[in-house]
Amino acid sequence: MDLVTSPLQSIVQLVGCGMRLIRTSISVGAAAFCGGWFAAHFVWDQRASAHSQANDRARIVLSKRLSNLDGDHLKAVLVEVNYGPGERSLPHSHLCPVIGYVVEGALRTQVKGEAEMIYKAGESFYEAPNGVHLVSANASSTGPAKLVAYLICDRDTPLSIPAPDSKTEGGGKR
Repeated sequence: MDLVTSPLQSIVQLVGCGMRLIRTSISVGAAAFCGGWFAAHFVWDQRASAHSQANDRARIVLSKRLSNLDGDHLKAVLVEVNYGPGERSLPHSHLCPVIGYVVEGALRTQVKGEAEMIYKAGESFYEAPNGVHLVSANASSTGPAKLVAYLICDRDTPLSIPAPDSKTEGGGKR
């Protein structure tokens, strides 16, 4: 082999080295891209799976726009109401908005000006403030009913007051 190479041979050798370097860089880059894509896809699948599992655990039961409330005096109250078989409440009103969720059994309810409804376990409803609750009763004469009521109040007020023109005698509870 000659110790002296022609300029053309030097250029060919440099180009050859450069091409090997480019091929190696492309291979490394492709491997990094594919590895990154795989890792991102794997992480995305894990996140999507976790998100899907979270969606299976949590669901929006009710969403309702509230009337203007005094934010400086807000208070949230959660009340559990238990009705025995056939038991009912006397007509009443809530001065604060109420979100109700039936935990057990079925609840028969009617707010003045609205149709009577029956809500079963797992169902929810909304009552605007100051609505007159004409009917609030266990829909069953044989089993209990349980309701969780979430009230959002912006002032100190009783949670429930007798409805105008309602009588306080009878077997109901407020």
